[in-house]
Amino acid sequence: MEIRVLDEATINKIAAGEVIERPLSIVKELVENAIDAGSTAITVEIKGGGIDFIRVTDNGSGIDRQQVRTAFLPHATSKIRSADDLFDIRSLGFRGEALSTVAAVSSVEMITKVRGDLTGVRYRIDGGREISYEEIGCGDGTTIITRNLFLHVPARRKFLKSAATEAGYITELIQRLAIERSDISFKYVVNNDNKLVTTGNGSVKDNIYRVYGRDISDALLPVKASDNGMSMSGYIAKPLVARNNRNCEIFFVNGHGVTDRILEKAVETAYKPFLMQHRFPFVFLFLTLDPGMVDLNVHPRKSEVKFSLGTAVYDLVERAVEDTLRSVELLNRVELVREEKTEYIPEKEAPEPFEVKRSETMQSASEPIRTGDASSFITEGEVLFLQESIVKEDDTSGSETTKNAETIKKAEPETKQLNMFEEKMIVPENRPQFRIVGCVFDTYWIIEYKDRMLLIDQHAAHEKVMYEEFVKLYKEKKVVSQYINPPVVVSLDGRQERVVEKHIEAFETLGFEIEKFERNDYVLRAVPSGFMKLEEKDIFIGLLDEMSEMVSDTDEISVISDRLAQMSCKAAVKGGRRISQMEAEELLSRLLSLDNPYNCPHGRPTMVEFTEKDLEKFFKRIV
Repeated sequence: MEIRVLDEATINKIAAGEVIERPLSIVKELVENAIDAGSTAITVEIKGGGIDFIRVTDNGSGIDRQQVRTAFLPHATSKIRSADDLFDIRSLGFRGEALSTVAAVSSVEMITKVRGDLTGVRYRIDGGREISYEEIGCGDGTTIITRNLFLHVPARRKFLKSAATEAGYITELIQRLAIERSDISFKYVVNNDNKLVTTGNGSVKDNIYRVYGRDISDALLPVKASDNGMSMSGYIAKPLVARNNRNCEIFFVNGHGVTDRILEKAVETAYKPFLMQHRFPFVFLFLTLDPGMVDLNVHPRKSEVKFSLGTAVYDLVERAVEDTLRSVELLNRVELVREEKTEYIPEKEAPEPFEVKRSETMQSASEPIRTGDASSFITEGEVLFLQESIVKEDDTSGSETTKNAETIKKAEPETKQLNMFEEKMIVPENRPQFRIVGCVFDTYWIIEYKDRMLLIDQHAAHEKVMYEEFVKLYKEKKVVSQYINPPVVVSLDGRQERVVEKHIEAFETLGFEIEKFERNDYVLRAVPSGFMKLEEKDIFIGLLDEMSEMVSDTDEISVISDRLAQMSCKAAVKGGRRISQMEAEELLSRLLSLDNPYNCPHGRPTMVEFTEKDLEKFFKRIV
């Protein structure tokens, strides 16, 4: 078989398959280029899920007319100069593959002008082949339009999903970028319908409100931390707005939206005591660190990273999130009468973020500038729009833009700010004011506190108390052992023996006393005090089995924590078993002394709250 060197067109199409998977990939690359160009306003418009039409317009620096053709060459970039620069990446784009790969799989039209030039350039390229290059009147910045994605690569086109699904991917990207870059005004249009308009006022929380609504916005907690040359900021939501998947665990590393297992695990570990199993938190976190501490050149999509100090990153994120969650009261409140909440709906006729006013000519124009395939040319109206819409760097346009931003701002509802210094109710010093009223169904204790009523689940509360108290003793290495009489002989297989030998110190810290007997037999002489009524052998073997499945030694604490939660659950008083008033009083006192009394180790609530006002509304005493 003869070996041949592929032609450049084929090479470009193969390379495009790594960078451009779907319309989402094009939008991501073009918007990132717009951000790198210093844009303060960006419009993204799509039709047919982005398969038929994508337009990205910005008011950035533009591209010099002499470099327009060069910009479409493979690996042409202004971001880096050598391989050494890959370890000091400070821009979103750097590979120099975006424009060349987009042009290889679609029809592309670029209109661009640098500030100070009287005119700009319109450049058309189809399937990697230049169609035209001409001077044109337009505003500062760049507009790139793509049409007919994968028209020349039909095998790729048939694997795209429906237009609605493809549009959904793009919508998610724009929403995240709008929140991450709240200093940029975004406008997002789908099939002539305004889906999102932001003002670029710099408020992350305002944009979270616009995207996710009031319930999420009201549940947000600001988080901020720094250590080892790294800093982290952003928002995390109270556990009550948890999700069924990780889609709302959103991370940006040095401005790049990424998916990273270290960050996910750190956040989920911090939330673990507060969430039910198989539920995931809402977090929006920005991590900033020296470019030399992170490798962004892992995948062409730049969505994966590698940290040189993964453990330090994990510790910073996990500690900051956990400290924030423990700093506020996370009591579950039951609303008997739900109040009406007005959601923000963007205006249908919202202007471009940087538009002074629309040209009436543009609205009426519908014919292409010259003859040919109408789908391949920008209309005269669009050209006029581009001439008039981009922000000008002078006093007049600046004042008009300010007025326009203020107009959009008036359409926003005020978002409720969380009071981080609100008085906590569930604290030991308030214990004298808690009055146990009674018990229902031999499980739920009714507690009165000022103008509030609590229902406490005795099983979840006892489970939480046992777990927290034992974890504290374990961390302080003060666990008390209870000797077994007679001792229990346990036969272990080879894998279990290796676990015992490797983690013997952890077992001893937990309160186990284990001694080698003969061959593969071990003698279990003592177990942790407080779990005596459980089957000693089952406790030990269960922990062994879980530790034998650990991927790394760093999982030791997590496995032990899970096992303690299971042990606490089994040892705790069960629902339906009546306990005395004195026992309930003691349980309440111990519960109020905990740092996190709101959820059992498995995430179920230990208590729920009703206010007097809720009850009065429910019984129509007040309207």
